[in-house]
Amino acid sequence: MPLSASKFVVSLTGCLFGLLAAQAVAGVPVPAQCIVPAKPGGGMDQTCKLAQKALGAHALQVSYMPGGVGAVAWTSIITQRSAEANTLVAYSGGSLLNLAEGKFGKSTTGNVRWVAGIGTDYGMIAVRSDSPYKNLRELMAAIKDKPSQVSIGAGGTIGSQDWLKMAQIAKQSNVDPKSLRLVAFEGGGESFTALLAGHVQAVSGDASEASLHAVGDKIRVLAVLSDARLPGALANVPTAHEQGYDVTWPIIRGVYMGPQVSDADYKKWVNVFQHAMAQPGFDEDRKLHGLYPFAMTGQDLTNYIDKAVINYRQQAKEFGLVR
Repeated sequence: MPLSASKFVVSLTGCLFGLLAAQAVAGVPVPAQCIVPAKPGGGMDQTCKLAQKALGAHALQVSYMPGGVGAVAWTSIITQRSAEANTLVAYSGGSLLNLAEGKFGKSTTGNVRWVAGIGTDYGMIAVRSDSPYKNLRELMAAIKDKPSQVSIGAGGTIGSQDWLKMAQIAKQSNVDPKSLRLVAFEGGGESFTALLAGHVQAVSGDASEASLHAVGDKIRVLAVLSDARLPGALANVPTAHEQGYDVTWPIIRGVYMGPQVSDADYKKWVNVFQHAMAQPGFDEDRKLHGLYPFAMTGQDLTNYIDKAVINYRQQAKEFGLVR
């Protein structure tokens, strides 16, 4: 006999994770799914894999739905899969920026249910290790001199968070942001692949993505966009502020679910992530995925995101990006 969702038992230490199933086939719960709204290898991918690590591979499977820098997955969840109690989608600060700029159509933060923020990331600027640019000032000097000769890989087009990071730095370098030669990719993984192949000369991306590639000494991170230097693989990388640029870019990462998911299932998921992030090993797992401490769930997270979108909209308006 199929098990009802109310009888499922939440277990983060064993291989049973009964909560995750509002659906069942022949009495066997369908594992939950964490959708990465981008191609493999970027920060969204790391978000789902961290959640999978915390909850167990038997409990959570990772799948990919790239397109529109998150728009395809967003639209799918709110229009076709809005009541799926076992489907999560990764989001980042970039998702919130897209909302603020109207890139998800007429959507608002209220169109989904925000489950958890499980870590924070920071923007960074990187080049290949054999690049002639040794610091951020040298890179910006080259862009100012001949902007058409320095292509910059980014996740998304003009108005994306990767573009906006560079636009703010460019503005402080007396460079017209519109002159930046941006090459848009579907996520940070593709940007770094293009950088290593020599198709772009720099990448505007995220620290978590850079940490994955920094291990092999194939790239040089010129600056992290954080208030202070970051621990871990990028500990020796100076901040943009240290190099004379007043630019910081924190990026929260987490998961949301469809707007028609029941209150009961939503609360169960909130409780699951609260419990998971309180476990002794979670901080270390988060660090291994290139993320830094941030833990927020439920209504507190929803309030935080509402304010963040307002702030992003104000920043975007400075560059005429709000639709």
